[in-house]
Amino acid sequence: MAEKYLVEPDVGFIEEVAGLGGQDLKKCFQCATCSVACPIAPDNKPFPRKEMIAAGWGLKDKLVGNADIWLCHNCGDCTSLCPRGAKPGDVLSAVRAYAVADYATPRAIAKMVPQPSKLPILLGIPTVIFIIAAILTKVIFGDQGDVIWQSHFIHNYLVDIIMIPTFFGAAGVFALGLKRFLADIHANALAEGKTTKEKIDPAGMVKALITVVTTVLKHSKFNECGDNKDRSTAHMMVLYSFIGLFIVTNCFFIAEWILHIEGPYRQINPVKWLGNVSGVALVIGSLLLIKNRMSKEDQVTSYWDWQLLVLVFGLGVTGMGTQMARLAGLAGATYFIYFFHLVFIWCLFAYTPFSKLAHLVYRTTAMTYMEWAERK
Repeated sequence: MAEKYLVEPDVGFIEEVAGLGGQDLKKCFQCATCSVACPIAPDNKPFPRKEMIAAGWGLKDKLVGNADIWLCHNCGDCTSLCPRGAKPGDVLSAVRAYAVADYATPRAIAKMVPQPSKLPILLGIPTVIFIIAAILTKVIFGDQGDVIWQSHFIHNYLVDIIMIPTFFGAAGVFALGLKRFLADIHANALAEGKTTKEKIDPAGMVKALITVVTTVLKHSKFNECGDNKDRSTAHMMVLYSFIGLFIVTNCFFIAEWILHIEGPYRQINPVKWLGNVSGVALVIGSLLLIKNRMSKEDQVTSYWDWQLLVLVFGLGVTGMGTQMARLAGLAGATYFIYFFHLVFIWCLFAYTPFSKLAHLVYRTTAMTYMEWAERK
């Protein structure tokens, strides 16, 4: 006797996916053109057709814990060739946005980050934090407060005291999310026959990660794409600028806290050169990303996308603007721009686990898992 299965669509999930950029989902009539067109879909259980089916039925559990939604790089080939204009790439992007919020903790912040109406609150939090830091400096040191500010006390001490816990707090959020994420994608892979390995091997995962990091640094998957292949250059500029700025930040942190070498540093300093080149690359790369987004009329660009693009651009402009104002001897302008730069940096650290930038962690993890699972 045949068993009967009851499918209960999650209408709320469908509506949320539509609100995150997947509003054309229901146009899909399952022709499978998207899976055939995708240059990076694996031969075994290719995407995105099966994900379009699950999304159309509101089968949230088959999507949120599915590593395949992260293997998609939204190259646009499937969207360009879709005969119905269902935009499969944008649907998967919307599902990823939902998944980021689902794995992030606390849920209250996860629900706020994708909402434009909550932006004043999200920006207000770091603004208040740094205003209080400035006031405390004045209260603690009295009339010397302004002198201490100008001698970089805020930068050397209070800023680090604020930023370091924020950074590690975000890392903790990611750690909690990744624990669930890995368990979910492994269970999904076993259930759908994507792997025969019963238990995740940590040593094997580390080996797979090394291979995947090389792929990410080369942007190999982006280069396999057709319609949006030109995004590769902009993505690499932003990626390498972040790597460069991360190196610069750590070098100056060691110099100030361990070697006790106070800034500001001379422009001929090689670390300073790396910072300048990375800052310029960040501005140019973010502008190219914005240009590419605006030129793709058939691609959905939601608030989720613009939020990250504006943040990255803001980081670059305020960072370079602070230095230029300082070199010009404009103290007031320097501190004013630097204040906004600090707000942007805090937002980058604190909200990354809840924003589109989280795909850097989840996609890398999914790619590592599939490399380990030997899925080709």
